[in-house]
Amino acid sequence: MILSIPEEVKSVVEKLEGTGFEAYLVGGCVRDILLEREPRDWDVATNAKPEQVQKLFADSVYENAFGTVLVKTNSSPSKNNLAPSAKGGSSLGGKTYNLSPSSIEVTTYRKEGKYTDKRHPDEIKFAKTIEEDLSRRDFTVNAMALRVGIVSAEGGSASGGRDDKKAFQSAKRSIKRSDLSSEAIEHFELIDPFSGQADIKKKIIRTVGNPDERFNEDALRLLRAVRFATELDWEIEFNTRRAIEKHAGLLEMIAKERVRDEFVKLIMSDSAARGVILLEELNLLKNILPELREGIGCGQNKHHVYTVFEHNVRALDYTVKKKYPLAIRLASLLHDIGKPRSKAGDGPDSTFYNHEMIGAKMTLKIMDRLRFPKDLSEQVTHLVRQHLFYYNVGEVSAAGVRRFLARVGPENIDDLIKVREADRIGSGVPKAVPYKLRHLLFMIEKVRHDPLSPKMLKVNGEDVMKILATPPGPKVGQILNILLEEVLDDPKLNIREHLESEIKKLGVLSDKKLTEMMKQAKAKKNEAEKGIEEEIKKKYYVK
Repeated sequence: MILSIPEEVKSVVEKLEGTGFEAYLVGGCVRDILLEREPRDWDVATNAKPEQVQKLFADSVYENAFGTVLVKTNSSPSKNNLAPSAKGGSSLGGKTYNLSPSSIEVTTYRKEGKYTDKRHPDEIKFAKTIEEDLSRRDFTVNAMALRVGIVSAEGGSASGGRDDKKAFQSAKRSIKRSDLSSEAIEHFELIDPFSGQADIKKKIIRTVGNPDERFNEDALRLLRAVRFATELDWEIEFNTRRAIEKHAGLLEMIAKERVRDEFVKLIMSDSAARGVILLEELNLLKNILPELREGIGCGQNKHHVYTVFEHNVRALDYTVKKKYPLAIRLASLLHDIGKPRSKAGDGPDSTFYNHEMIGAKMTLKIMDRLRFPKDLSEQVTHLVRQHLFYYNVGEVSAAGVRRFLARVGPENIDDLIKVREADRIGSGVPKAVPYKLRHLLFMIEKVRHDPLSPKMLKVNGEDVMKILATPPGPKVGQILNILLEEVLDDPKLNIREHLESEIKKLGVLSDKKLTEMMKQAKAKKNEAEKGIEEEIKKKYYVK
């Protein structure tokens, strides 16, 4: 094991030990070091009290009841930029928060009382030893501590704390000769009272002590166990697994934001599809995405090999392999979530009419329930709503493609195509992007710069009000939409002089006549897309 500890972390440890305190790296960073992975965050445990830590580190923040002081390093952002903290670098909403190495959490050894709310301890007491502190942690692979210090080449300690000659010799053998300097080398002392290192070798997730007690203390650990097993591609130890199944219902007591954060980390892992299946196997999925479970055993028609649930999970798996972002992964997992509720008939000729609309409504409720940001919720819901589109070379005109773009939004096309790719591969077809889809992309590129919305017209609402000397109102919007339908048919008509002339003609019409024209424009739009709709119905055997 070659240790590569950031200088910012070393300096915190050295300062604590240099003043007579103990200081250990703890938690996930120790696990990752042993796995030879780059840690995503750095936590330090010490016997120094929070007030003592703050005296040593002037640029620090202590605003919690858990004995944790946030020490900012030389490269730290401002205090305001340190929150919200998302351990492990959450990518929720397109933003990444990563405390390391710009800031380091330094926590006093502690032991905890009962967990009445199944999430937070009712009482926090400071402990005397690192072993006591480790005994309160969730899983054995997270219940190890690593002492990292600086010793001279002769083996004498250059910092305070324990001086373990045996540990030094072990470290010396583990470090490449070329890494040694004449001045000093890193050394380590691993504290592993619950055999976490052995569990790493076995590739298993196991609780510290009695799994029933651990999950009753903090029910979020139920989900964290699955998340760790998914991220690391490990198995969950038998007794731990059985305890998760037994206590799965406790997850309902956890704040939806905390559940969401763990679920996002699972979805963003390289084994996300396996993780979703594991959630179902351990009775947890019903407390996170019960709607997704409706697809279990729900057969489809002759165009699908898999059940709805299998299809959705396979679609997710494709997006994982392509390393697509969160919105596309969620949309692909949920794109057919409305099928069970829209299913009519059974067997090879079963139908799922309007499942995309039903699924969009379900998706919006799911995203709201799990407290996803509004912009992400709207994006995922829109992709689910629009995922069912048809295009056939020679059957859809340029005007039809423009109307498709106007409905979907040019900014969403790339993401929608990726969801379609996932849909296709999840159905068992060999090609994600067939010729028809490539031709659609060609047509989209061809018409992308044509006017697609009222904002792209050469006139706007102010022009309408000025020309007609009319106040703001529904009439202005009606006229702009009628003009847009005309320009969608023929972009060459998007000329200011022509549109101003049309505004004058429309302005003298009665409200009743304008309403009729709006209906005609809508009917024209529906007629332009009628061929598409009919082909979709044929494909999915709907009436």
